[in-house]
Amino acid sequence: MRRYLIAQGSHPPPPPPLQPSAPPQDSNHGYGFNLDDIVSDPALRKQIYEFRPEIRDQVRRAYIQKGPTQPILKFPLKQFGNNAKKRAFSKSWYINYNWLEYSEYKDVAFCFYCFLFKERGRAKIFGYDVFNKMGFNDWKHAYKALPEHVGGVSSAHNKCVKHFDDFQNQRQSISSQLSRATEEAEELYRIRLTSSLECSKFLIAQGMAFRGHDESSTSLNRGNFLEMIDWYKDKNEIVRKAFSRGAMNCKMTSPNIQKDIARCSAEEIVDVIMGEIEDRKFSILIDESRDISVKEQMAVMLRYVDVKGKVVERFLTLHHVVDTTSEALKVALFDILDKYNLSISRIRGQGYDGASNMRGEFNGLQKKILDENPHAFYVHCFARRLQLVIVSVSSCCSAIHDFFEYVSLIVTTTSASCKRRDALVESHHNNILRQLDSLEIESGTGKHQQIGLARPGDTRWGSHHITLIRLELMWNSVTEVLEMVDKDIRGPSPAAGLLEKMESFEFVFIMKLMLKLFAITNELSHILQRKDINIVHAMELIQDVKAQLATLRESGWDEVFDEAKIYCEQKNISVPNMMDEIPVRGRAKRRNETTTFLHHYRVGIFFVVLDKICVEMNNRFGESTIEILTCFSCLDPKNNFSRFDIDSLVRGAQIYDADFSTSDFAQIRQQLQAYILQVRRHATFSTCTDIASLASKMVETEKHKVFPLVYRLIELALILPVSTTSVERAFSAMKIIKTNLRNKMADEWFNHLMVCYIEREIFKELDDSTIATVSRHED
Repeated sequence: MRRYLIAQGSHPPPPPPLQPSAPPQDSNHGYGFNLDDIVSDPALRKQIYEFRPEIRDQVRRAYIQKGPTQPILKFPLKQFGNNAKKRAFSKSWYINYNWLEYSEYKDVAFCFYCFLFKERGRAKIFGYDVFNKMGFNDWKHAYKALPEHVGGVSSAHNKCVKHFDDFQNQRQSISSQLSRATEEAEELYRIRLTSSLECSKFLIAQGMAFRGHDESSTSLNRGNFLEMIDWYKDKNEIVRKAFSRGAMNCKMTSPNIQKDIARCSAEEIVDVIMGEIEDRKFSILIDESRDISVKEQMAVMLRYVDVKGKVVERFLTLHHVVDTTSEALKVALFDILDKYNLSISRIRGQGYDGASNMRGEFNGLQKKILDENPHAFYVHCFARRLQLVIVSVSSCCSAIHDFFEYVSLIVTTTSASCKRRDALVESHHNNILRQLDSLEIESGTGKHQQIGLARPGDTRWGSHHITLIRLELMWNSVTEVLEMVDKDIRGPSPAAGLLEKMESFEFVFIMKLMLKLFAITNELSHILQRKDINIVHAMELIQDVKAQLATLRESGWDEVFDEAKIYCEQKNISVPNMMDEIPVRGRAKRRNETTTFLHHYRVGIFFVVLDKICVEMNNRFGESTIEILTCFSCLDPKNNFSRFDIDSLVRGAQIYDADFSTSDFAQIRQQLQAYILQVRRHATFSTCTDIASLASKMVETEKHKVFPLVYRLIELALILPVSTTSVERAFSAMKIIKTNLRNKMADEWFNHLMVCYIEREIFKELDDSTIATVSRHED
């Protein structure tokens, strides 16, 4: 049963009274409750889960006060079989089964206890909701079905009966305690609870630690939570009196109270997410990573389209997995989905990184889920694939490979010690001041911040681009530090050789070429990391990048060469005569194989790099040939829906045949024809730039109700995952919450903090009274 968040021996606040309130805007999703919603006929009433979580107990109380619906009337006869005797509902069953209810509207029977407390069932369990949702009417076999419904001690029905008794006892216990409590004690309790809540919410939202190393009264630092409570008491006399007059076992500051607050908050956040999803289809985003205590953690996120037609990615849970095999991850995922009553059949997409246990074609997690649900299409993270393209290009030929090796050595040499790093920062600062004095650059807010050289990493998106940008920006400072290192070190130093390599035309040319390439791909990388990006838009952007790369290969040589030449002239670096001959790279001079500088730079480097990145882009992003993407691309609203094709969209509906019935297929072509005629002449749809804006506009104009089949196709296109950047952000949050000083944090406590920290948008909207009173169902 639901219980109040109280310490043992304390006085809990009273339950909310059953009073009529203003009816909500939407009775299924509103926050209010109206007594008119209580319906006598059990076949016409709404299920408990259709009400908001914070008012469900209030609804239960109203139905308990009304009691089960047991009318005495002339029950209609029903014939079972051609020659069988007609039978009807018997009023004598009320005596033997006090939980039985009868619906005059549908001539079916229901279970009162199961209606009040039974959890939502899974579609694959036949008959799970007969007595609480669909209704029972097999009167011929009632003598057997009714006792079977009651079942044994641990049956679902008896669990609901136990929940009913606990619910009644809870109210009696609370009433008994309140009758002994004074109004003053109750008010003091509320003040202490509210104070603890406010402090806890601040610490949770900031990802800060609660506990201190020494929380004794003589400690100078008792931890963030207790120190904040003490600060609150010093600033507010009412709060100080409430804590000073509270019983020792009702201070509301114990570690258990702190964990209860986080748990209640996390459960309320999950309830909000489940309320957003309802029965909608969704995609899953999964990744695993080690935390600071060397535990493998699997993060699970959901991607779906909300009631406003917007794509939403929500963090669901962080699950500790002992084994990372595909079978172990499958079992863990299924357990998580079962815990939150999410059916596997509703999954329409899977998004993972490139690990073999996740994306394996024959034995990976994506294949195991596809075996259970053939409509859960797998998409390899686009952002990760783009990073793999960059990593591949950074070592496509010996000249490029050597260039990045030198860049890595330059970063290491200039930042190996505090002295060198400080010298680099100070030199760059002085260079900026000189440029400002000479009006070479302009000052402004946010400009010319203190920076340092960043080392490129194969798993850090955009790090190669950042490294080269800063190297170009701090060129003079880097050369000065290399000169200082070569001068100060008595023994051999790589600084002189690195300085010689930097001040060569080949180094500058490759730097300018790679900056040009990374500038094209970096913008795409940033867009792919957005939560609202959809797969059709992503594929269009990738095609645009491919076109830019092809254009650069065909006509970009002169531009890159001129930029390198101008930069060398500014830095007093000699530019070789392009017609002079040099030995072929990788060949001994005795072989007498020569080439010109022009051929070396243009053919040996420029064309090789561009050909490599074009080939990698085509290999890594080959989804343009996948049939489902071709179908979804027809929904693009650009150029007045110029790509709209009814046959392709009908084929897309056939691919997702589980989402469309036989009657849907009979009318989808006609609905598509009417849809395209309306949106093309509707002025508001002319502003739509992609499928995401189209979905929002359809909800705004209520066209999603007029063309439900078309909107269903749009939803399926939007929920297909594009990248796993949201999961990567969750791992960044994991490093903030679970640090070296908090490495013994329990998994459940850790998960609750993660949910609250990542979904701060929902967390900050939660009402304090909801967190204070709502707790999970006791097992």
